[in-house]
Amino acid sequence: MIVTVGGLHREYGLRELIVSSYQAASGAGQAGVDVLHDQLAKVAGDRTIGTRAGDVRQAVGDDLGPFPAPLALNVVPWAGSLHDGGWSSEELKLRNETRKILGLPDLKVSATCVRVPVVTGHSVAVHAVFGIEVTADGARDVIRQTPGVVLVDDPAEGEFPTPADAVGTDPSWAGRIRRALDDPRALDLFVVGDNLRKGAALNTAQIADLIAKELTS
Repeated sequence: MIVTVGGLHREYGLRELIVSSYQAASGAGQAGVDVLHDQLAKVAGDRTIGTRAGDVRQAVGDDLGPFPAPLALNVVPWAGSLHDGGWSSEELKLRNETRKILGLPDLKVSATCVRVPVVTGHSVAVHAVFGIEVTADGARDVIRQTPGVVLVDDPAEGEFPTPADAVGTDPSWAGRIRRALDDPRALDLFVVGDNLRKGAALNTAQIADLIAKELTS
């Protein structure tokens, strides 16, 4: 998300973010992936599951792994550990890391983190408010020129970023670019990335490469 939003910030001056993240099971480690696959196997044979309160819990049993509720056929509005005020550690991390990476220590950031039944690939719905008026076409032009971001934005043709398309790839994928209906300074967009690559391993490799170049220059 920050790769995409960072490009927009340089052009328009970011003032506020309201985000909802849809986080894959792999964000909770191998245990999360294993539990998701186990639960999917348990519910796959009965097409009535998911039609009555409690039937998913009954089908998957007590082994929830790192999640507080069943993940198969469900979404869980919780990721991380509990902090003051009812915030989760993942929500506070999103806030703190966004401020730190963008160099905006006073940036207004509000996040809701949701765990979804996806193996790998985090998604983020973003409402971004800027210092000046923006347009959807202008934002698309900025994103096209932002290194490390692929623009996929043609809803009429069913083209928008999804975890199933982004998994196993290095870039961030951005789409659903819309100017907010009630604020000409605000954009809404959807960003997806492989959380095990760009979210973790690739970042480490790219940072090491930059440091190596600085040390040898």
